Amino acid sequence: MTTRVGVFGLLGSGNLGNDGSLEAVLGFLRAEHPDAAVTAFCGGPDVVTSRYGIPATRLNWYSDEYRTVSGVRSLFTKALGKIVDVARTAWWVRRQHVVIVPGMGVLEATLPLRPWGFPYALFLLSVLGRLFGTKVALVSVGADRITMPATRFLVRRSARLVAYRSYRDELSRTAMASMGVPTAGDGVYPDLAFSLPTPSAEEDPRAVGVGVMAYRGGNEDRARSEEIYRSYVDSLTQFVRYLVERERPVRLFIGDQADLAVVDEIVTAVGSPLITATPPGSLGELMTAMAGVGSVVATRYHNVLCALKAGKPTVAIGYAKKNDVLMAEMGLAEFCQEARSIDVPRLITQFEQLESRAPEVKARLAEHNEDNKQRLKSQFAVLSSTLFPVSEAR
Repeated sequence: MTTRVGVFGLLGSGNLGNDGSLEAVLGFLRAEHPDAAVTAFCGGPDVVTSRYGIPATRLNWYSDEYRTVSGVRSLFTKALGKIVDVARTAWWVRRQHVVIVPGMGVLEATLPLRPWGFPYALFLLSVLGRLFGTKVALVSVGADRITMPATRFLVRRSARLVAYRSYRDELSRTAMASMGVPTAGDGVYPDLAFSLPTPSAEEDPRAVGVGVMAYRGGNEDRARSEEIYRSYVDSLTQFVRYLVERERPVRLFIGDQADLAVVDEIVTAVGSPLITATPPGSLGELMTAMAGVGSVVATRYHNVLCALKAGKPTVAIGYAKKNDVLMAEMGLAEFCQEARSIDVPRLITQFEQLESRAPEVKARLAEHNEDNKQRLKSQFAVLSSTLFPVSEAR
């Protein structure tokens, strides 16, 4: 019997980290379960089908689901979409034996998030999976304690209803336990991107990768989001200018299409031929680009992760605790800052200290990367025994 496996999430929507998690799961399925029939229910079905060669269905009936709308007609259409999506999601879930939610921060709200967006979609998936007997697995997902009542309710209920849960760090498991989810049997494994092939490229040791983000704070910062954004961009511009003044080549990296605006601002403000920016099309391409620099300063979680996996001395300018946890797990806890309030002189000091310790840091990262690879192999074995084979056809 052919096992039907669905992958679910904001995949193909322009976020390289999300798509990297999908790529890791597809690698596992193709290696260990090559006969499985894989389909996706996702944010960008055209991208997923063209890039990964699997049939895909749009996650939401309303195409502008994740944009702010105004006007009675738009609000009515968005509300109608919530009803239509119940039937659409049920139709898709009913046809799967297994649904995998690959990585991503699906159980957190560290960036601006409305409960009727993805939390609602995940809740539908988990309820319908339980109703139809479809095994739903949250694999190496990120989580954080959520204070917004509606979002907290949807996330907690979703997590309690699924057949399998694992987290990408202990912070995530502890957060879910604090919100009333039983976590005693849940595993903690590295982020799925650590299972992707390690890239190789000719390194320019003087080149510095700077990973930028269109950062505007979290849900609680909506009133001052532009102030936070301007402070963040100005601080990174100041740091890039410091690098250029020392004739260091700078390569700007992104993790989402929204970050291109920050790239344009920095390039225009500094105006140096030493700055280059070639937006990657995938997490693998991003990792390969990072393999070509000597060191990295980055904000987005998966920018930081790619730099660490590529073995690069890295400073993380984090927007959530998960960045700090990742850096601590890789032995670089002292090289962190907060994106909300970057201390540029301290950033320069951290960068210089990091470069002075480059050989030691690279050796440490190589050890952690090998350990992460082996731990993810163990998780994939657990997934195979937990979710496959399926004994009954439907």
